Amino acid sequence: MTKNATVLAWLDEMVAMCKPAKVTWITGDEAQLEKLREEAVATGEMIKLNEEKLPGCYYHRTAVNDVARVEDRTFICTPTEVEAGPINNWMAPDEMYAKLTALYTGSMEGREMYVIPYSMGPVGSPFSKIGIELTDSIYVVLNMAIMTRVGNAVLNALGDDPDAEFVKCLHAKKDVNPEERYIVQFPQDNTIWSINSAYGGNVLLGKKCFALRIASYLGRNQGWMAEHMLILGLENPQGEVKYICAAFPSACGKTNLAMLIPPEYLREKGYKVWTVGDDISWLNIGPDGRLYAINPEAGFFGVAPGTSPKTNFNALESTKRGTIFTNVAINNADNTVWWEGLDKNPPVDATEWTGKKVNGPAYIAEGNNLAHPNSRFTAPAVNCPCISPEFENPQGVPVSAIVFGGRRAKCAPLVYQSRDWQHGTFVGAIMASETTAAAAGAVGVVRRDPMAMKPFVGYNMAQYWGHWLEMGKKLGDKAPKIFHVNWFRKDDDGNFLWPGFGDNMRVLLWILDRCDGKVDADEVAIGYVPKAEDIDITGLDMTKDQLKDLLTVDNAEWLKDVEDPQTGIKQYFAQFGDQLPTEMAQELDKLISNLK
Repeated sequence: MTKNATVLAWLDEMVAMCKPAKVTWITGDEAQLEKLREEAVATGEMIKLNEEKLPGCYYHRTAVNDVARVEDRTFICTPTEVEAGPINNWMAPDEMYAKLTALYTGSMEGREMYVIPYSMGPVGSPFSKIGIELTDSIYVVLNMAIMTRVGNAVLNALGDDPDAEFVKCLHAKKDVNPEERYIVQFPQDNTIWSINSAYGGNVLLGKKCFALRIASYLGRNQGWMAEHMLILGLENPQGEVKYICAAFPSACGKTNLAMLIPPEYLREKGYKVWTVGDDISWLNIGPDGRLYAINPEAGFFGVAPGTSPKTNFNALESTKRGTIFTNVAINNADNTVWWEGLDKNPPVDATEWTGKKVNGPAYIAEGNNLAHPNSRFTAPAVNCPCISPEFENPQGVPVSAIVFGGRRAKCAPLVYQSRDWQHGTFVGAIMASETTAAAAGAVGVVRRDPMAMKPFVGYNMAQYWGHWLEMGKKLGDKAPKIFHVNWFRKDDDGNFLWPGFGDNMRVLLWILDRCDGKVDADEVAIGYVPKAEDIDITGLDMTKDQLKDLLTVDNAEWLKDVEDPQTGIKQYFAQFGDQLPTEMAQELDKLISNLK
């Protein structure tokens, strides 16, 4: 419990509205969490998995209408629509509060409300932030205990000062009705309300809701940045570690890069990779004027399908203990889990993700999925074999480079560097990916996803770019260098030109060499590209000429990307009107003139 008058007054108000039968404070004590696990198993909310093969692991399935984030039901409620910007859903705060209050009233009758004090970032770090989530879901409590630092230590860090900053989070499952499902951020009130969902991304309110939407707004007001970026440490044979932050849209290999295993050739030389974060990065200017990153999370909320010993050994290892699996398949023979892409042996005696008992191979042969394509694992980061020794460092790690990336068959080269921070902000702002067969709709359609933040920025995207430019001015010559990578370039027959996975490290090493001024580069219309001899392709089935092809810039292809009436850069920028920073318009003009 706490004596903080602001916390207690808010709690009283929410209890009066939701009317739970009982209120329980989450202390962070393992015995309390174990009791909740037992209760969830007793009610059928969770299933205990094979204790020998998957110690401390549990299974949960959501309602079939509640399996993913719902962008059309996600709102940013700022005082004016301009503050939310053209790519966020907006409603006036008073109107939204009235609509939601009607839904929340009595929503927890006969249920227990759990009060979860949690810290985003190491408890007590000057860069960490505190939230308190109220929920009627044990599943949420147990996931939050993996994804964040929870309990009394957090309340002690918050203290009794009624003006101490914390984010007020309210979640009610209610009846999981998709027609009345809302995930709403009120940035000016430091408040998040989520109702009628029980799916992780909509209800673990420390995740995208706080760590990106609310935090990006706080960051702008307080002079720091909340970014959808992994944090990776690269150690050279001399034992020096340099850190990179990288942002990728979904299906572009972000988790794989965060937990990258160096190719054998580089491992033997003594190179290592350390994971600080797989998803979110909070960036602050340190006392020495450099940019430092912390991972505000304590766990991984990963997509299961496609995760295998081959694609991401470290992610898979992270799931072997103390993990909650959601909407994957169960292998009934030994009470373990399975999903598409794990291996080529679907269980014969399987329970697919909605709960039906099926013959796995026959079920898949009919075109069905045993696991939902967005099925998940929530795994403690400490399980990761390559977790960084700096993971709990309250000061974070110094960032040498920021990397943006997308999935482009022809347009972007394997890697290029921006000319400076302003141009780098533009490179992030024009980031795009082409749809794959896995995504709904046509293949190869360009989707703009600036800084991979399109669904997650808590205010007007154009003002967010303005904040990036401001941060660059503050950092001056201590700013990290900014790059763009594309692992997905194809030849005319549709074959990938770059091997990807662990070999991506070869590109990262060039990036760090550029940061240290160890290698030169060629200036082209879009920035700087490597000289082919400076990327080490020892042991790859690739010639220097093939590498040169990967690094070429086709000006005509780029002009199409600028001018396309549906998906072009001009078109994308136009929607921001007079909010677009003049520097972004200048960079666009410069790009066009360089290409012509």
